[in-house]
Amino acid sequence: MNLVRAAAALALAAVVAGGCSRGPQQPAPGWTAVSPCPGVVRTAAREVARAEAVDVPWDGPTSGPRAVPGKSVVFVASTMTNPGVAGTANGVRQAAQSVRWRFRVIDGQGTPAGIRAALGEAIALRPSGIVIGGFDPNSVALQVRQANAAGIVLVGWHATNAPGPSANPRLFTNVTSRVEDVARISAYWIIARSNGAAGAVIFTDSSIPFAENKSQLIKRTLLSCSGVKLLAYENIPLPDAGSRMPQVVASLLARFGDRWTHSVAINDLYLADAAPALRAARRPGGGPPYSVGAGDGDPSAFERIRDRRYQQATVPEPLNAQGSQIVDELNRAFAGRPPSGYVSPVHLTTAENVNGATSWEPRGYREAYQRIWRG
Repeated sequence: MNLVRAAAALALAAVVAGGCSRGPQQPAPGWTAVSPCPGVVRTAAREVARAEAVDVPWDGPTSGPRAVPGKSVVFVASTMTNPGVAGTANGVRQAAQSVRWRFRVIDGQGTPAGIRAALGEAIALRPSGIVIGGFDPNSVALQVRQANAAGIVLVGWHATNAPGPSANPRLFTNVTSRVEDVARISAYWIIARSNGAAGAVIFTDSSIPFAENKSQLIKRTLLSCSGVKLLAYENIPLPDAGSRMPQVVASLLARFGDRWTHSVAINDLYLADAAPALRAARRPGGGPPYSVGAGDGDPSAFERIRDRRYQQATVPEPLNAQGSQIVDELNRAFAGRPPSGYVSPVHLTTAENVNGATSWEPRGYREAYQRIWRG
């Protein structure tokens, strides 16, 4: 009877996933008909199917203050080599130009000293608003207090662990998806794809609180299935990924061989840097270890997924839409209004739904914001 119940649970999960997929799901090596955690697999399959939906209408703000004229914005980037940061900066640029605000990017070059210097330079320019682009504002607490004292509006992108306003450090709001949702769906993709029998490796940057929190949540969800084995938890600073990933991947292949079936990284950048080592080891681009990026979904990730080159999925942020949201949040602050409270829903891009896309954007967001700003 236990076997019958498990088989029925698995069949239901397959129906749910198959009904919303655009192509056949191929089971990973080691896949068995009876899952060690059928209830978790069933939940994972249902959530993955929901997150893969592509015809998603805009569910964000449709009303707010018209654009306040004559404003200036500086985007302080943790590093413009991070595709998510660079993509968001470009989204802010486009939206700021559409309302005729002055805009500038200052690159922190990926080091604590560089970020402090970049934020100090931004404050010296006395802009109307500053975007904290992908770094912890607590690491620049003195400069944050200086900006607050100068009356400069601060809006974060992936700056704190949660979306919305922050009292300490004082940010008008922080624009991001919910890290819990991103972590859960990336782990669920592995559980559903492996039928709960994966040998997983996590790649993270523990020096970034947001990233470390995300990877711990991923770990917790993976281990909610008794059949998933966490083989390694690799802490590699994002700026070092290009130099360190080839050696780390070669070491993991030597240690675990075919037991390493799945990877999850807190940023797609790790998977781009892993590809040369996997290629050198003569691993097929569409084969194991099957990999998912838990953010940010830059165009190169979409290309790797479409071409089946060492990445099978990503949990992308809608970078252009979030760029528009940042401008909208700044405008609300300039107009003396509260933050919108909007949080982007989680999405999952896979080989089955990527088609010709190079980014993930909800339908209608640009028109909605333009209607708000025109009044």
